[in-house]
Amino acid sequence: MRAEIHPQFQQAQVHCVCGNEFTVGSTVEKIRVEVCNKCHPFYTGTQNIVDTAGQVERFQKRLERSLR
Repeated sequence: MRAEIHPQFQQAQVHCVCGNEFTVGSTVEKIRVEVCNKCHPFYTGTQNIVDTAGQVERFQKRLERSLR
C-alpha cells in the first residue's frame, strides 16, 4: 500500500433532522442526514406521503383502472 493516499478513518457523529444522534465510522467528522432509523417509515411503521400537485391521487386512480 502506498503511504499518504488513504483518508483517515475516524469516529463520526451523525445528526438527523428528527434530533437523533449516533456514532459511526467514517472519513469525515460530522454527518447530517434527513432520515434515520428512528424516523424512517420502514422502521417506524408509519407512512408519510408527500403529495406534490396531486401525483399520488393520479397514480392511485391509474392503479385502480389497471386492476379492473
